[in-house]
Amino acid sequence: YSANTQSKMSLIYDEYGRPFIILKEQQAKARIRGLEAQKSNILAARAISQILRTSLGPKGMDKMLVSQDGDVTITNDGATILSKMEVDHQVARLLVELSSSQDDEIGDGTTGVVVMAGALLEQAEKLLDRGIHPVRVAEGFEKACEVAISTLGEIADTIEFSKDDIEPLMTTAMTTLNSKIINVSKRKMAEIAVNAVLCVADLERKDVNFDMIRTEGKPGGCLEDTELVNGIAIDKEISHPQMAKEIKDAKICILTCPFEPPRPKTKHHLDITSKEAYEKLYEQEQKYFTDMVKQVKDSGANLVICQWGFDDEANHLLLQNDLPAIRWVGGIEIEHIAIATGGRIVPRFSELTPEKLGKAGLVREVSFGTSKEKMIVIEGCSNSNAVTVLVRGGNKMIVEEAKRSLHDAMCVVRNLIKDNRIVYGGGSAEVACGIAVSKYAESVVGVDQYAIRGFADALDDIPLALAENAGLSPIEEVAAIKSRQLSEGNARIGVGVDCVQTDGRSTIDMREQGVFETLVGKQQQLQLATQVVKMILKIDDVILSGQY
Repeated sequence: YSANTQSKMSLIYDEYGRPFIILKEQQAKARIRGLEAQKSNILAARAISQILRTSLGPKGMDKMLVSQDGDVTITNDGATILSKMEVDHQVARLLVELSSSQDDEIGDGTTGVVVMAGALLEQAEKLLDRGIHPVRVAEGFEKACEVAISTLGEIADTIEFSKDDIEPLMTTAMTTLNSKIINVSKRKMAEIAVNAVLCVADLERKDVNFDMIRTEGKPGGCLEDTELVNGIAIDKEISHPQMAKEIKDAKICILTCPFEPPRPKTKHHLDITSKEAYEKLYEQEQKYFTDMVKQVKDSGANLVICQWGFDDEANHLLLQNDLPAIRWVGGIEIEHIAIATGGRIVPRFSELTPEKLGKAGLVREVSFGTSKEKMIVIEGCSNSNAVTVLVRGGNKMIVEEAKRSLHDAMCVVRNLIKDNRIVYGGGSAEVACGIAVSKYAESVVGVDQYAIRGFADALDDIPLALAENAGLSPIEEVAAIKSRQLSEGNARIGVGVDCVQTDGRSTIDMREQGVFETLVGKQQQLQLATQVVKMILKIDDVILSGQY
């Protein structure tokens, strides 16, 4: 019971003479500072990247996420896994935001960017253990990152494509789909993704309007039944079973007002005392309905799409007037239909004019399988560049995953249209950057050299993870890639996951394999990962509010 301990606690007796001890400085526990803070932050962030490491690459594993409601999501898309994981730790949350910003900006490479950040943190930890100051480490990483990014620019190839020759786009989309569940039918899926993007792309301005691509999913059928609808598909059916199911040369009236008599806004009660008064009221109500239907009919419309519902009476009147109708169409879908058919959204019946109608070549109701699932397909729109990808699959989870995968593929195609430079995949780009960064490290004097070497080691982590997930022996493979890249001077040698060479190694030229990804995506990955690591290293005090 030393004097030191005594200063930290004091002994007190309560009113019954029972002793109890008061410990001082208990609040200091909630606050971690200095090197300890960096260590604990690095640990938290690495825990996250460790989870994603196994789902990197074509042979990566999938994760099954069960939400509190029991909804199951199966995916290996980094951004989806992290956003559904509900991470509590404040630094680990930085990595979640890191992958979602990669997702928003590039759309692909969300797993790789987190794995990269994890590898950099691992190296940073080793450097901190050697007693190097965190700021020096961060600065060294920053320099190394610049070298790596310029190296990527040097080893990049430019690919030429046109509306007639879309093969390069297909190959890139297939590389992205390699690592997804749907890689069985990746050729078909890549074709759908490329065609969807080309439909809405403006190749001269190098611009792609993503709002014009809709993805709808319907469980049932198999992945092979996924199709690209040149128009719009909405998950609704025609409101009355006896209305026409197929409308050629449709003139569409798009309404955002309900098909029912206006309700009085005042809170008064209307007392009806006589039969005449009731009949008068009834007549007036009927007149509302007939006027509404007449106004629609007079404008020349032969299909009504309404944002709200309408009661059976309106439905019946529309049927008598040969006006097929679709009700309860959501706001976003209404906007898409208006853009695609060139129609105007009409808020009041009195404003209906023939000019405001949308035009489409064919509107049909499609039913699926033996179930009562139906969808409306609007084809031959006057503003033809709206497309819908209709995804089919064995169950809801497959359909959702296929939608995410197609989104990734479309993003990659869009990036290629914006900037058609590519680097080769399979870890070849990372190894090439690693070699360049190591070379650069030799020319740097001082402590930064260690950090730059650490960056080069971290770059090797991606090919290591690729080889590991494919069940190859990672260290031997990466060593073989490095030696071949150096001896042949060819920056395209990477891990071939499906092919074993005569010498028992799986190193192969990635150009022959047709595995490549966009240059912007790779550069973004390195930049984002380095920035996040720099940020984490600069935190030296974690203060939790409400802990003092």
